[in-house]
Amino acid sequence: MFNKKDTALVQFTDSQQALMALQFLDRKMLWGKPLKIAVSRHNFVQLPKEEKDNRLTKDYANHLLHRFRKPNSKNYQNIYPPSHVLHLSNIPPSVSEEDVRALFAAKGFSCVGFRFMQKDNKMALVQLESVEAAMEALIALHNTQLSENSHLRISFSKSAI
Repeated sequence: MFNKKDTALVQFTDSQQALMALQFLDRKMLWGKPLKIAVSRHNFVQLPKEEKDNRLTKDYANHLLHRFRKPNSKNYQNIYPPSHVLHLSNIPPSVSEEDVRALFAAKGFSCVGFRFMQKDNKMALVQLESVEAAMEALIALHNTQLSENSHLRISFSKSAI
Protein backbone atom coordinates (compact mmCIF):
# COMPACT_ATOMS: atom_id res chain seq x y z
CA MET A 1 0.00 0.00 0.00
CA PHE A 2 1.37 3.40 -0.93
CA ASN A 3 0.73 5.01 2.47
CA LYS A 4 1.38 1.90 4.61
CA LYS A 5 4.73 0.36 3.64
CA ASP A 6 4.23 -2.55 6.08
CA THR A 7 0.90 -3.51 4.47
CA ALA A 8 0.16 -5.21 1.16
CA LEU A 9 -2.82 -6.29 -0.88
CA VAL A 10 -2.62 -9.67 -2.58
CA GLN A 11 -5.22 -10.59 -5.18
CA PHE A 12 -5.90 -14.31 -5.60
CA THR A 13 -7.51 -16.08 -8.54
CA ASP A 14 -10.52 -17.04 -6.42
CA SER A 15 -11.92 -16.63 -2.93
CA GLN A 16 -10.97 -20.21 -1.94
CA GLN A 17 -7.28 -19.42 -2.43
CA ALA A 18 -7.63 -16.21 -0.42
CA LEU A 19 -9.32 -18.04 2.44
CA MET A 20 -6.64 -20.73 2.40
CA ALA A 21 -3.93 -18.06 2.65
CA LEU A 22 -5.81 -16.50 5.56
CA GLN A 23 -6.16 -19.86 7.31
CA PHE A 24 -2.55 -20.95 6.76
CA LEU A 25 -0.65 -17.67 7.22
CA ASP A 26 -2.48 -15.56 9.80
CA ARG A 27 -0.35 -15.08 12.94
CA LYS A 28 2.62 -17.04 11.52
CA MET A 29 5.95 -15.50 12.44
CA LEU A 30 8.05 -14.06 9.59
CA TRP A 31 11.27 -12.11 10.14
CA GLY A 32 10.50 -11.91 13.85
CA LYS A 33 7.00 -10.44 13.49
CA PRO A 34 3.56 -12.06 13.27
CA LEU A 35 1.79 -11.83 9.92
CA LYS A 36 -1.64 -10.23 10.18
CA ILE A 37 -3.83 -11.57 7.38
CA ALA A 38 -7.36 -10.31 6.81
CA VAL A 39 -9.91 -10.19 4.03
CA SER A 40 -9.77 -6.79 2.34
CA ARG A 41 -12.67 -4.49 1.62
CA HIS A 42 -11.11 -4.05 -1.85
CA ASN A 43 -12.21 -6.52 -4.52
CA PHE A 44 -9.13 -6.16 -6.71
CA VAL A 45 -5.63 -4.67 -6.71
CA GLN A 46 -5.46 -1.52 -8.81
CA LEU A 47 -2.30 -1.43 -10.89
CA PRO A 48 -0.64 2.00 -11.08
CA LYS A 49 -1.17 4.03 -14.23
CA GLU A 50 2.31 5.53 -14.31
CA GLU A 51 5.53 3.54 -14.59
CA LYS A 52 7.23 5.49 -11.74
CA ASP A 53 4.67 4.16 -9.24
CA ASN A 54 5.18 0.57 -10.40
CA ARG A 55 7.91 -0.39 -7.90
CA LEU A 56 5.36 -1.13 -5.18
CA THR A 57 3.03 -3.19 -7.38
CA LYS A 58 3.75 -6.44 -9.19
CA ASP A 59 1.44 -8.39 -11.49
CA TYR A 60 2.19 -12.13 -11.27
CA ALA A 61 -0.77 -13.27 -13.41
CA ASN A 62 1.45 -14.70 -16.17
CA HIS A 63 4.76 -14.73 -14.29
CA LEU A 64 6.87 -17.91 -14.08
CA LEU A 65 6.76 -17.70 -10.28
CA HIS A 66 2.95 -17.96 -10.33
CA ARG A 67 2.45 -21.62 -9.34
CA PHE A 68 -1.25 -21.66 -10.17
CA ARG A 69 -1.36 -19.96 -13.58
CA LYS A 70 -2.22 -23.26 -15.31
CA PRO A 71 -5.84 -24.31 -14.68
CA ASN A 72 -6.20 -27.73 -13.00
CA SER A 73 -2.47 -27.86 -12.20
CA LYS A 74 -1.24 -30.52 -9.76
CA ASN A 75 -0.06 -27.61 -7.61
CA TYR A 76 -3.67 -27.09 -6.47
CA GLN A 77 -3.63 -30.55 -4.88
CA ASN A 78 -0.43 -29.87 -2.95
CA ILE A 79 -1.17 -26.78 -0.88
CA TYR A 80 -0.18 -27.27 2.74
CA PRO A 81 0.21 -24.94 5.71
CA PRO A 82 3.69 -23.72 6.58
CA SER A 83 5.76 -26.37 8.30
CA HIS A 84 9.42 -26.84 9.16
CA VAL A 85 9.74 -29.36 6.29
CA LEU A 86 10.08 -28.08 2.73
CA HIS A 87 9.44 -30.05 -0.46
CA LEU A 88 12.06 -29.34 -3.13
CA SER A 89 11.50 -30.25 -6.77
CA ASN A 90 13.08 -29.75 -10.17
CA ILE A 91 16.49 -30.78 -8.85
CA PRO A 92 18.87 -31.73 -11.69
CA PRO A 93 20.75 -35.06 -11.43
CA SER A 94 24.07 -33.25 -11.01
CA VAL A 95 22.98 -31.67 -7.69
CA SER A 96 23.89 -33.60 -4.54
CA GLU A 97 22.66 -33.41 -0.95
CA GLU A 98 25.82 -31.46 -0.09
CA ASP A 99 25.02 -28.95 -2.87
CA VAL A 100 21.50 -28.41 -1.50
CA ARG A 101 22.77 -28.03 2.07
CA ALA A 102 25.40 -25.53 0.86
CA LEU A 103 22.72 -23.55 -1.02
CA PHE A 104 20.66 -23.23 2.16
CA ALA A 105 23.74 -22.44 4.28
CA ALA A 106 24.80 -19.68 1.87
CA LYS A 107 21.52 -17.89 2.72
CA GLY A 108 21.97 -18.51 6.46
CA PHE A 109 19.69 -21.54 6.88
CA SER A 110 20.66 -24.73 8.67
CA CYS A 111 19.20 -27.98 7.36
CA VAL A 112 18.57 -30.27 10.31
CA GLY A 113 17.26 -33.04 8.07
CA PHE A 114 17.47 -34.02 4.41
CA ARG A 115 16.06 -36.84 2.31
CA PHE A 116 15.86 -37.40 -1.44
CA MET A 117 12.58 -38.98 -2.55
CA GLN A 118 12.77 -42.73 -3.19
CA LYS A 119 12.00 -42.76 -6.92
CA ASP A 120 14.73 -40.37 -8.01
CA ASN A 121 16.79 -37.41 -6.89
CA LYS A 122 14.62 -34.81 -8.66
CA MET A 123 12.75 -34.15 -5.41
CA ALA A 124 13.80 -33.92 -1.79
CA LEU A 125 12.57 -32.99 1.68
CA VAL A 126 14.55 -30.53 3.79
CA GLN A 127 13.84 -29.96 7.47
CA LEU A 128 14.71 -26.60 8.99
CA GLU A 129 14.91 -25.54 12.62
CA SER A 130 11.49 -23.87 12.71
CA VAL A 131 8.44 -22.98 10.66
CA GLU A 132 9.64 -19.37 10.55
CA ALA A 133 13.03 -20.44 9.16
CA ALA A 134 11.27 -22.60 6.55
CA MET A 135 9.07 -19.68 5.47
CA GLU A 136 12.10 -17.43 5.14
CA ALA A 137 14.04 -20.11 3.23
CA LEU A 138 11.14 -20.62 0.81
CA ILE A 139 11.05 -16.87 0.13
CA ALA A 140 14.83 -16.64 -0.30
CA LEU A 141 15.43 -19.78 -2.35
CA HIS A 142 12.34 -20.56 -4.44
CA ASN A 143 13.20 -20.31 -8.15
CA THR A 144 16.96 -20.39 -7.52
CA GLN A 145 18.75 -21.42 -10.70
CA LEU A 146 20.46 -24.79 -10.17
CA SER A 147 21.58 -25.42 -13.74
CA GLU A 148 21.16 -23.88 -17.17
CA ASN A 149 17.66 -25.36 -17.54
CA SER A 150 16.59 -25.90 -13.95
CA HIS A 151 15.14 -23.61 -11.28
CA LEU A 152 14.46 -24.95 -7.79
CA ARG A 153 10.79 -25.22 -6.81
CA ILE A 154 9.99 -25.08 -3.10
CA SER A 155 6.73 -25.61 -1.24
CA PHE A 156 5.68 -26.65 2.24
CA SER A 157 5.45 -30.38 2.82
CA LYS A 158 2.79 -32.44 4.55
CA SER A 159 5.43 -35.15 5.14
CA ALA A 160 8.03 -35.44 7.86
CA ILE A 161 11.56 -36.62 7.35
